[in-house]
Amino acid sequence: MAHIIDIDGLDGLIASLKAEFDVIGPIVRDGLIRYGPIGSVADLPRGWTDVQEGGSYRLEPGNTEALFGFVLGPDSGKTNLFPPRAPMWTYREGSFSATPDSTRPMAIIGLRACDLAAIAIQDEVLLNGPYVDSHYAARRSQLFIVAVNCTTFATNCFCTSMNTGPRLESGFDLGLTEVLDDHHFVVHVGSEAGASFLAGLDQRQATSDELAEADQLIDITANSITKRLDTTDIAQFLADNLESPRWSAIAERCLACTNCTAACPTCFCTSPVDTTDFDGSAARERVWDSCFSLDYSYMGGDPVRSSGSSRYRQWMTHKLGTWIEQFGTSGCVGCGRCITWCPVGIDITEEMAAMRAEVLAKEAR
Repeated sequence: MAHIIDIDGLDGLIASLKAEFDVIGPIVRDGLIRYGPIGSVADLPRGWTDVQEGGSYRLEPGNTEALFGFVLGPDSGKTNLFPPRAPMWTYREGSFSATPDSTRPMAIIGLRACDLAAIAIQDEVLLNGPYVDSHYAARRSQLFIVAVNCTTFATNCFCTSMNTGPRLESGFDLGLTEVLDDHHFVVHVGSEAGASFLAGLDQRQATSDELAEADQLIDITANSITKRLDTTDIAQFLADNLESPRWSAIAERCLACTNCTAACPTCFCTSPVDTTDFDGSAARERVWDSCFSLDYSYMGGDPVRSSGSSRYRQWMTHKLGTWIEQFGTSGCVGCGRCITWCPVGIDITEEMAAMRAEVLAKEAR
């Protein structure tokens, strides 16, 4: 069963959530769609859309009054659940103290299907494995998600190849589809908590025509996505081509800037950073790191992966191949952020296609 709310109903939902949660949602900041604190519908990026290409992101006024007429900015669920810096412990006057996560419960509004798939992947890594990340667990256990079906797309999207979108399937408390005809939202309930908050709003049951219209918008989006990643036997294919000359060709363009891993909603590499003070106190933080950093694989006096080609190969083979062996799923959700935020526009789908083409050409000779 689905329900209908209007913009005032969404505003009421945000107000209700604020009583229990820190409410985070999409906002316009620094020429980007970022995620930050919101207090009402007025804070949402009404009328804005984004244009994305390889190595290019541009925010511009759209031709509608849509609140969610954009695709994706650089932020994802990871930004708030697994933040770039997190305190681990402090040392003072001869004793160590673990630093607990002090964040209030969060409600995040506006995440898309690929973002929910990414959260599910990070759950496998940070919650369901032998070593639980306590900060992530604390934030994740108190999270309320209001997700949004995609009714627009970017040229870098390839979620249909990864079976992660654009339609919401699970992982949300409330799922919205924005319909601009008389500007309403079709709402699907994904949890008991979601049903409880929806019950307190001015809402009604959706008609079959309203459901059909919302479904059609999502289907049009899915059918419009043309970027593809061939995932056929991808883990074995990559394992069989570790010495492909393609790795060196990619490395000639790659700056090892780590943008792709910072924007990726599933990457989880971190390093500890220690600080000390003259009074003898000390502290340690967990800070995002990247397999593209030269020092990340430093062992025994030298980095294990000293070349750019070896670092790119590590990232791509892990993301698309060995991640499946470790966690039972691909580490890629097809969001396209790594393409958009790569300064030189390296496209993971194009590189996989080029590598497959090289192998086919070699076999044909």
